[in-house]
Amino acid sequence: MRWLEKAIKNIGDYTSIQTVTRLSGGMINESYYVQSLEEEYFIKHHANSPKNFFELEANGLEHIEKTQTISVPRVFGHSDVQEGAYLLLEWIEGERQVGTDEQLGSELAQLHRCHHRHHGYLEDTYIGLIPQPNGLFTNWLTYYRDKKLMGQIQYGISHNHIDGKRRIQLEVLLEHLDKWIPSHIHPSYLHGDLWSGNWIVGPRGKPYLIDPSFLYGDRHFELAFTELFGGFSQQFYDAYQATYPLLDIYDDVKPLYQLYYLLVHLNIFGESYGSRVDAILNRYIGK
Repeated sequence: MRWLEKAIKNIGDYTSIQTVTRLSGGMINESYYVQSLEEEYFIKHHANSPKNFFELEANGLEHIEKTQTISVPRVFGHSDVQEGAYLLLEWIEGERQVGTDEQLGSELAQLHRCHHRHHGYLEDTYIGLIPQPNGLFTNWLTYYRDKKLMGQIQYGISHNHIDGKRRIQLEVLLEHLDKWIPSHIHPSYLHGDLWSGNWIVGPRGKPYLIDPSFLYGDRHFELAFTELFGGFSQQFYDAYQATYPLLDIYDDVKPLYQLYYLLVHLNIFGESYGSRVDAILNRYIGK
């Protein structure tokens, strides 16, 4: 595995590798535990990753780290050279403790209290391996409609996941999205892909965020995804609410924010997510 040797050599720790263990799990990348005499690492590799794939993830982690609100693994290095692409991170390991969920909720709220001048992101990114067009916008509605939703809709049309009635309903929804989605709301720092598998527990029960698809946007968008597939406790939500209370719009916008992630899953996994997409469209557009 020359890419692995290169990754370790780049940080000057190549002579002391003791263990390399392939880890299970993960749908997109190969992942490994690496132990040297001085350090433990987590490294993931993709032989055919798209342009700037790991650089964008590393940048997202560094954006979050710089807020000093919630922990992320330290980035040791990355490469997007074809067949040798990797991201080398600090190894994080620990056990959930009393207070871990509350700390996650409170610290996520503190991350969301960090604001940017614009919504979106300067570079195009990925959600999974799907390209996500970006740009910087002063108007959240415009960004969410024209970049987030439209990006997934166009991808779905081109891959035959969106057609017929579903396509018509989505087009009508986009025309009337201003009825529900706010135009002017604080652009928060967002992880961007926060499901229960994208946070882990470190020493002393400390929560760490991993695998971001970073952007600036409406924090309610992030919270809506945490509710889509479960995995977050009531203690997490109570601590978030105590730190940075949600606005009254949340219940109205939540399904429309979850729609984005359901379109992502439709585009990745296929029609098994179609009925949930259609249920949201029927709720807002009618049958």
